[in-house]
Formats: sequence, structure tokens, C-alpha cells
Amino acid sequence: MNYHNITKDDMLNGDGLRVVLWTAGCTHCCEGCQNPQTWDVSGGIPFDAKAEEELFCDLNKDYISGITFSGGDPMHPFNREEVLRLAKKVKELYPKKTVWLYTGFLFEELKDKVDLSNIDVLVDGEFKKELNDNNLHWVGSSNQRIIDVPKTLEKGEVVLHCELTDKK
Repeated sequence: MNYHNITKDDMLNGDGLRVVLWTAGCTHCCEGCQNPQTWDVSGGIPFDAKAEEELFCDLNKDYISGITFSGGDPMHPFNREEVLRLAKKVKELYPKKTVWLYTGFLFEELKDKVDLSNIDVLVDGEFKKELNDNNLHWVGSSNQRIIDVPKTLEKGEVVLHCELTDKK
């Protein structure tokens, strides 16, 4: 897996202060995407042991609420295995920290293909330029959903973490 950046003390990509891993690779290529430089799966730099050490060093801080995986698309086939391994490790080392994941894929497309049990919040759906609304919290367009994954898996149907208009 390649990545573009590790952002520290981020307040825009999930609740609380977060560490964000920006993965490389996206096949959605949404018109108006804020991160088109992350589309190329060969772009960025290899995610290696040094990058993983940096990531977990930042997560170790008490004031950090958790990690967010973004990109690109963390659920791009080239990223899935590594991102899900990292999510599992986060939950093992820091069970009180939350794991958020942004993807252009829909929950329904992923639920039978990958283990989402270590993801707390999944923001799903492609960015749609015509549905862009800068007043929405944590998403770029109104078709995207902010899903509470544990409750969704328990209930067997999508349960939202919050409504798009909630300004938590």
C-alpha cells in the first residue's frame, strides 16, 4: 500500500482530534474531488515499518480520539488488507479510540467482502459534485452516509452515526 500523508491533530475528518492516514489509489475519480492527487495507486510513498511507527506514535497521545483512513480510497483493492490490519491493531492497542474510514464504496458493497468489525464509523458513497454542500458535517455531498458500523452489524441494517445536519 502507498500513502500520501499522515496528518496529526486533525479536526475535520471525524470527531475529536484525530490522526489521518491518506492512502493512495482510487478508481471512483469523482468530479470535483478534493484529493485527485491521491487517485494513482502508484503515487505517494510505500507504507513501511517507519510510517507505521509514526502512525502509532501519534495515536499513543492521550488527547487523540482515534484514527481516520481517507485518501484516495482506503477500500481500494490494493489498500484493503493493510488498512483493515491497521484498524485491527488500533482496536487491540487502543480499544477506547475510534476508527473512522472514508470510502467511495457503499456499505452494502463492502459488508460481505471485508471484515468491518474494527471500524467504528464508515463514511460511504462517492462524492457527487451536484450534491456538494459545504454546510454538511464530515461529508462533501448529501448522498454520503455517516454509518455507525457496530450498530449496523448488530442490527443487520444501516444505522447512522449522526444525521448530516448534526454539528456534533
